[in-house]
Amino acid sequence: MDLVDWLFGPFSLPFIARPMIVMAVLAIAVGIASVLVTLRSLQFVGDGLVHAVFPGIVVGFAIAGRDGLLVGGMVAAALGAIVLTLIGRRALGNDSAIALVLTVMFAVGIIIVSRQSNYVGQLEELLFGRLLTVTESDVTVTAAVSLLALLAMLAVARTQLFRAHDERAALAAGHRVLASDLVLAVAVALLIVVATAAVGNLLALGLLIVPGALARLVTDRLVLLVPIAIGAGLLASGAGLWLAYRASVDWAVPLPGGASVIATLVVLYLVTLGLRQLRPQKERASAFDRRAFDRSALVRA
Repeated sequence: MDLVDWLFGPFSLPFIARPMIVMAVLAIAVGIASVLVTLRSLQFVGDGLVHAVFPGIVVGFAIAGRDGLLVGGMVAAALGAIVLTLIGRRALGNDSAIALVLTVMFAVGIIIVSRQSNYVGQLEELLFGRLLTVTESDVTVTAAVSLLALLAMLAVARTQLFRAHDERAALAAGHRVLASDLVLAVAVALLIVVATAAVGNLLALGLLIVPGALARLVTDRLVLLVPIAIGAGLLASGAGLWLAYRASVDWAVPLPGGASVIATLVVLYLVTLGLRQLRPQKERASAFDRRAFDRSALVRA
C-alpha cells in the first residue's frame, strides 16, 4: 500500500465518503454561522439552542426514527429560537433566559426518550450521533437545510455585522435588529438540527463554536474570518474521519466518527492558540490596530 492510498483510500469507501460530504456541507454553512456567533458573542445562546432543539428531535425520533428527527427538530428549532430571542431581549436577560431554556428543554427531552424501550441506545445516538451510518437521504437533507440556513444568514449578515459593532448605531441607521436576530437564531437552530443528526446533540455545539473562535485567533480581518473558519471545519472533518477509520481498521481501536471530528477540531484550536502565544509582542499589537481598522470599515459598509 503506497502513501497516497493510505492517506486518501478511506474516502473512496461509501461509509466514509458520505459522512465526508455531510461534514463538508456543514463546514461551509456552520463555519459562517460560527463567525457570526463569535462576533456577536452568542456562544451561550448557541448552547441554549442546542438544548432547545433536543426535545423536538427526541419526539421526532421516537415517532418515526431517523426520518422524523429532522421534522421534530426543525419545529423545536424555530420555536426555541424565537422564544429564546424574545425572552432574552424583553424579560429575564440573556444569561437567565438561556439557562432556563437549557435546563428545562434538555430535561424534557431526557424524560421523553426515557419512555422508549431502547432508552440507552436511542439516547446515545441522539447525544453523540451516528456519523458513519449516514445515508444518501441524509446527505440530501443536510445539503437542503444548510442551503436554506445559509441564505437566511446571508440575508441578515450586514445587519448582524453592524450590530456586532454597535447595536444603537444599527438601530439609528434603520436596521431591523430584532427581525435580524430572529432570522439568525432560527438559521443557527436549523444547522444545529442537521449537525445533531451527524455528530449528536452535545457535539454539535463544538461544531458551532470552535471554527469561529479559531478564526478569531488567526486574524481580526473580516474578509478572512469566514474562509479560515470553513477551512478549519473541512480540515478537521477530513482528518477526524481518517483517524476514526485508521484507528478502527489498522490499530483495532474503535473511534466514533463524530467525536473524532470534534476532537480534531478542538486540537486544531489548541495548536492555533499555542502558536498565537509564540507570536512576537509587536505582531500582537499590530493585530489590535487592524481590528480597530476593520471595525471602522464595518461601520462605513
